[in-house]
Amino acid sequence: MTHPNPVPVPTLRDVAEAAGVHTATASRALNPKTRQQISAETARRVMRAAQALGYQPNSAARSLKTARSSTVGLVIPDLTNPLFPPIVRGVESVLESDGYNVWIVNTDNDEERERAKIESLRSRQVEGLIIATARLEHPLLGQLHEQGVTMVLINRQVDNLRIPAVTGDDATGVAAAVRHLADLGHTRIAHLSGPLSTSTGRVRSRAFRHAVRDLGLPGDLMVECGHWSEADGAAAMRALLARTTDFTAVVAGNDPIALGCYDVFAERGLSCPHDVSVIGFNDMPFLDKLRPPLTTVAVPHHELGAEAARMLLNCIDEPDRAARSVLLPASLVVRGSTAAPRATVLPEP
Repeated sequence: MTHPNPVPVPTLRDVAEAAGVHTATASRALNPKTRQQISAETARRVMRAAQALGYQPNSAARSLKTARSSTVGLVIPDLTNPLFPPIVRGVESVLESDGYNVWIVNTDNDEERERAKIESLRSRQVEGLIIATARLEHPLLGQLHEQGVTMVLINRQVDNLRIPAVTGDDATGVAAAVRHLADLGHTRIAHLSGPLSTSTGRVRSRAFRHAVRDLGLPGDLMVECGHWSEADGAAAMRALLARTTDFTAVVAGNDPIALGCYDVFAERGLSCPHDVSVIGFNDMPFLDKLRPPLTTVAVPHHELGAEAARMLLNCIDEPDRAARSVLLPASLVVRGSTAAPRATVLPEP
């Protein structure tokens, strides 16, 4: 039995000959990072030839020659959290247009899993890391920093390390939420914070304390959630109601915590916003479909991801560049979960 001759795999030399250019020119045209070194007309001619021949660049061989993998690791704490997909898309949109592939790992907020996943990424010779997990006590970040790993933090900050970071302007967002409730007439506003072991939980909690103090309102109505989850938001709301019913509004640390408040209101027969107004944080998808639609603080998550990717590329190209942090604006999205306070206090649980 005879086997048909295999179709030869087109090479870079084949592309160069078809386009009528030198092999080095064809290589530059097919690499997004060097394409600008040749004329746009020549680059188009080479890319048309490559497409016609079905040429696929051998990225592994190229990385051996250049000692660059053209890959970046993206470390996410919880892929089931709806705020992370737009961040991932933002990262990918920038890196892929610059010729990079993105390895995405999920840590489940587990310290040992995070360490193992980052070690796995580094074994794949990634050129840098974008990390969306940062506890206040985060020794792994310190170790990576000491080892000279190129990285950017996203949606997180650490105070004691000079690591580039891109975050939303949480403090301004929380202040806008508190001001909105005060303008409606609320004077007893509670805060269900995220875990204070995280930078985000701490920043938003501190911003809440400052905002109510600046308005001359009491700052004693605060409960910490163990996790950034709906279940923990519900547990915190039950704990708050067990302690006092003398409040008319809640600023939640994030949207799932606010959804936990909705669950408890349904249990207790409370009406939102008639009995209690609620504001979330992040503007997750579908909040406008809730009953009532949730007022929340919107953060541009796609742009967070894109800016972090741009910052990482700058760090890769300029390793000695001083670390900098970028704050992206947050804005209040007013929907149906906030209204003027009721005239009477909540019934005792």
